[in-house]
Amino acid sequence: MSAQENICPKCNSPYAYPDGMLWICPECSHEWTPDQASDTPTEDAPQFRDANGNPLQDGDTVTTIKDLKAGKDTMKLGTKVKNIKLLDEPVNGHDISCKIPGFGAMYLKCSVVKKA
Repeated sequence: MSAQENICPKCNSPYAYPDGMLWICPECSHEWTPDQASDTPTEDAPQFRDANGNPLQDGDTVTTIKDLKAGKDTMKLGTKVKNIKLLDEPVNGHDISCKIPGFGAMYLKCSVVKKA
């Protein structure tokens, strides 16, 4: 057993123990296999996913999955948004900064868009 195997990839606890094919962390209850430990995303890097669970990146094109109020106007379901910018720090819970023709600059949540 290497020292790296018994460190929890989620909370970095050194008290993880093997249980059959899994490793278990007694502090955060995270379970993993040794080959998954290197694939686990770090807490430092935010993971942006659309409503369907697809990963989003800067510059992607997305469409809205429901009608959204934008001031007095309503942005209709299926509105295409090109060249999105993912925010490191969310603004009032919104993860995406974008410009939408006819509406201007806006912030959107990842949960109301899907990758086009």
